[in-house]
Amino acid sequence: MKDFNLSRHYNTTHKDKYDKYNGAARVAIVADLRGKIHHQQSFFTKVTTIQESSLKASYAVSLELAKAKKPYSDGKIVKRLTRRIFDIQNHVEVKLKEVMHDCKYFSLALDESMDVTDVSQLLIYARAIDSSFEVHEELLKLVALHDTTKGRDIFNAVQSVVSEYGGFDKLSAVVTDGAPSMQGKHTGFAGLLQQSGVDCPILHCIIHQEALCAKSMNFSHVMDLVSKVTNLIRGGNRSLNHKTFVAFLDEVSAVYGDLQMHTEVRSQTVSDLYAHVNAFQSKLTLFKEDFSSDRPNLAHFLQIEKLQQQFKDRFQDFYTMKPRIVLFTDPLSAAVSAQPPELQLQLCELQSDPFFQAKHQERGISFWRLLPESRFPLLRDFALSTAGIFGSTCICESNFSTMKHIKSKERNRLTDETLFHLMQIGCTNIDIDI
Repeated sequence: MKDFNLSRHYNTTHKDKYDKYNGAARVAIVADLRGKIHHQQSFFTKVTTIQESSLKASYAVSLELAKAKKPYSDGKIVKRLTRRIFDIQNHVEVKLKEVMHDCKYFSLALDESMDVTDVSQLLIYARAIDSSFEVHEELLKLVALHDTTKGRDIFNAVQSVVSEYGGFDKLSAVVTDGAPSMQGKHTGFAGLLQQSGVDCPILHCIIHQEALCAKSMNFSHVMDLVSKVTNLIRGGNRSLNHKTFVAFLDEVSAVYGDLQMHTEVRSQTVSDLYAHVNAFQSKLTLFKEDFSSDRPNLAHFLQIEKLQQQFKDRFQDFYTMKPRIVLFTDPLSAAVSAQPPELQLQLCELQSDPFFQAKHQERGISFWRLLPESRFPLLRDFALSTAGIFGSTCICESNFSTMKHIKSKERNRLTDETLFHLMQIGCTNIDIDI
């Protein structure tokens, strides 16, 4: 408003009322008038602020319930939770598509299991790696297979999901649970994937194969004793035994404070797990040589030979990847002649560089991250494709436990879509903006 108009309005309307005030009194009157106009303006903005805070709180509650795998009835804003969960999952999906779009390579981990209502659920997990060697492991989809679970059904489900995230062009490997419907060369998922023109390693989970190798040996007398001791400590109505056992471990300053029921393998790469398998095979060879000494203990000699043969038969797919794994694990010592021709010149240059020789203590991703892309583009590309490979399907097994916690006997009427939304929110590592 122009100064002239303000002056005319004051002189004609308010001059007689306010001209009599001077000095501090006039300052107080002006402050009072400003406070009144501010109160009138804030009346409308306050309502808007309260609404925004309520909306933000409802999303925060929805996120916490989904993260904790709790039913909707645990919250106070029951009627709005379904819509909030859908919005949060949609936000996660948008960010996940950005991750998959920006990644250089990704691998898949596939596993299938029954839920509490006997519906077969297929978990499709992705391990994506970008050009800066940042790794993201995220749930792409939980697919309910209501009819059959043949190789064709699994392939169609995976193809449909991956197509939403850009297709198979960046796929570096697939790790499965090793079921015939997964690994079948003709009608299984592996065979159908190769027939569709996708050329990448399709691996049987290392941990599954180790378990199958162990089954070839008759160690029931050992496992019976282990099961008996475990049940004595952690079985039903054994709380006193458990507390006594924990107190004993604390008294002797044991490394672990309780009975270890699971192993930590989720964060290990394919090269880490291959190293463990290779080390175990070396130990088997050492045992065999000891049994061949002048006074051998032959009690388990035949068992060791049988176990060695099992390892040779079952880990063929990983043996074919041995040069690749060796190069990724220790590029400074890898034999140049054993590597693909397109990598040999850059590998020679890398092994001759004193700067990288001084970094020989770095291993895996931490070493490859040091290589400048302008100088070693092919080696970095090789490292990205290898680092993006899942080591096992352990992440799927872990999330099946989450699935059974969410869809329990008391909560078995969840729809397939709602179950997937809760699973994706509960398992994601993506930062969610509320």
